[in-house]
Amino acid sequence: MNKTIRRASVFALLLVFALLVRATWVQFYEGQALADDKENRRNTIALYSEPLGNIIVGGKAITGSARTKSGDLAYKRTYTDGALYSAVTGYSSQAFGATQLEGVYQDLLDGTDTRLKSVLDTVTNKRSDPGNVITTIDPDVQKAAYDALGDNKGAAVAIDPTTGKILAVASTPSYDPSRITTGDGDAWKQLTKDADKPMTNRALRQPLPPGSTFKLVVAAAALEDGLYSSVDERTDSPNPYPLPQSSDKLDNENPSAPCENASIRVALQYSCNNVFGSMAVALGQDKVREMAEKFGFNDKEQDVPVRAYTSVYPSDMDDASTALTGIGQFDVTATPLQMAMVSAAIANGGKLVSPHMVSQITDGGGDVLENYDDDADTKEIVSSDTAEQLQSAMQTVVEKGTGTNAQISGATVGGKTGTAQHGENNSKTPYAWFTSYGKTDGKEVAVAVIVEQSNAERSEVSGNGLAAPVARKMMEAALKN
Repeated sequence: MNKTIRRASVFALLLVFALLVRATWVQFYEGQALADDKENRRNTIALYSEPLGNIIVGGKAITGSARTKSGDLAYKRTYTDGALYSAVTGYSSQAFGATQLEGVYQDLLDGTDTRLKSVLDTVTNKRSDPGNVITTIDPDVQKAAYDALGDNKGAAVAIDPTTGKILAVASTPSYDPSRITTGDGDAWKQLTKDADKPMTNRALRQPLPPGSTFKLVVAAAALEDGLYSSVDERTDSPNPYPLPQSSDKLDNENPSAPCENASIRVALQYSCNNVFGSMAVALGQDKVREMAEKFGFNDKEQDVPVRAYTSVYPSDMDDASTALTGIGQFDVTATPLQMAMVSAAIANGGKLVSPHMVSQITDGGGDVLENYDDDADTKEIVSSDTAEQLQSAMQTVVEKGTGTNAQISGATVGGKTGTAQHGENNSKTPYAWFTSYGKTDGKEVAVAVIVEQSNAERSEVSGNGLAAPVARKMMEAALKN
């Protein structure tokens, strides 16, 4: 054979061998990665080739699947009262993926979760019937929260303190997930560019300064540490309180309030900044942080099962900054979920049951795959004595303090208002907070509400004026017979 031809033949064989090796590598080693690639259209076609499972609220499906009229995707996701429940469901979109419960349980809802497979499904590799997600959400409490927030920018969370069940997760302004299920680019652009951020879940995923609602955490730390023996012992709190290593002083919103050396009860009743600023310094930042972390601050894996953004109590501060954290300012941030957890633990005798908004997941036939109510952990945050004292002081706030708008006839209600500074030198409209608990015979609820922005004049922005009425509506809905 001619030497040139032989060399060409060998080179051609090497090329063929290289192609075979590459093809084998792609098929057996990269095949799964290619199959799972989010850009692979076949995955989307398969996902929407059959109806999805549903998210259930109050025994009724708030999601569905509808036949499409054209294209290669046979079904699209639908939502009932989409704007009301968007902070619970998230969205499942043919183009934009899935978020929140839709995302967390996507495999269950599309039938690919291995727990759904029967023996026959395994043998035939058939896609199983989809499962369902049964939430803990109470539709009446959810609607009360959403309606009461109205046109305000804000959020609210309600928890059953005894079980950890989340009864409501509301965020306004909201959006209807149905607008983007088929990949409407104009709707997506409008929603994502909206300055009011309607797709942000403010209840779980937007921590902001909690203001005076954080005083409950500081009071808990002081009682647990023994700095003060009861909520009625007078404190060592000059008014105004001179910030350490600073020429500034910590004043009170109400200059005529009896805040000098006030007890914890009176200090909560009138929301005395001097008392809790002084108390935080006396305790030291480490003890305040330890108590905050018991309640859930600085937890980077707070899953309900949607992961909430971390609520923060800061580190490495001087005493002046520590004093400001005592009133929920400086770099302290919290979600409404976190502040509802604070009230829930206090209301439940000092024990925090892990909050969750999914009760069960089931297969297509209704058989329970996992029961999250049974798996809820319980942690002791403060002693029962401390919890009872704080309950009593919070009741004083509602009965004759800064939280009177939360009063409910026939129910025991305790709460704490907060008005958090916003912007450099408090130049922007403050945030209005309210966290509370309500009890009747056999029923309990803990609530937190934030109103970020409303049509109220700046002078009228307060936790009692804006947030407490929302909390009252939610508690009334939860406690009704």
